[in-house]
Amino acid sequence: MGTNGQAAGAFEETRVLVVEDDRGIADSLVRGLRQAGYVVEGVRTGRAALAAPSPDVVLLDLGLPDIDGVEVCRRLRARSDAAIIAVTARGEEADRVVALDEGADDYLVKPFGLAELMARMRAVLRRRRPSGPEILRHGPLAVDLRTRQVSVEERPVALTPKEFGILECLSADPGRTVSRQEILERAWDAHWYGPTKVLDVHVAALRRKLGVPGLIETVYGHGFRLGAVGDAEGAGEPPP
Repeated sequence: MGTNGQAAGAFEETRVLVVEDDRGIADSLVRGLRQAGYVVEGVRTGRAALAAPSPDVVLLDLGLPDIDGVEVCRRLRARSDAAIIAVTARGEEADRVVALDEGADDYLVKPFGLAELMARMRAVLRRRRPSGPEILRHGPLAVDLRTRQVSVEERPVALTPKEFGILECLSADPGRTVSRQEILERAWDAHWYGPTKVLDVHVAALRRKLGVPGLIETVYGHGFRLGAVGDAEGAGEPPP
């Protein structure tokens, strides 16, 4: 298992249940996730997984020694709203489809890196956890998460679903640089493998529609952020 050694992005006090019968893999996952700031418990059987307190995330190996992992997934989903990521050596599409149909939120095929696993965890938690107030405000900008409406100085702004997804991601924490990959995972899909330049096209359209100079800044080599409103030109933002 590879790791970048970074704790960035881990949700504070996120409880993770690792269900994995291979001791080497289990120990590596538990150790890496704890170093990244997660609260982790490891079990090696389906029965132990079903008896464990409900966590925020379940990393579920489908090849368990006592109960089939898909059946464990079905039982967990029936009683819990935890995010479930199926971790499996089964690479066939049919196996992945069955796991998703039975309640898994995502899947990973072994072998995989810890950095990819944590990115998947962040993505499923964002989809399952309501975050913050329903209306996000930054200067003249208001983003209504419930109605998916946006306004600038009380002026309604019509956005496409992708444009709204980008703005929602940036508005959640104004000033924080959000990576391209994180935006693509949130506004597109956790399994987005297309060209990242598509993001630039949508950001350019979003800037034009909002009409606030310096609102969306480009942080070269990293991603985008909401900047200090009122600047004639945001730091790092390309000239018109």
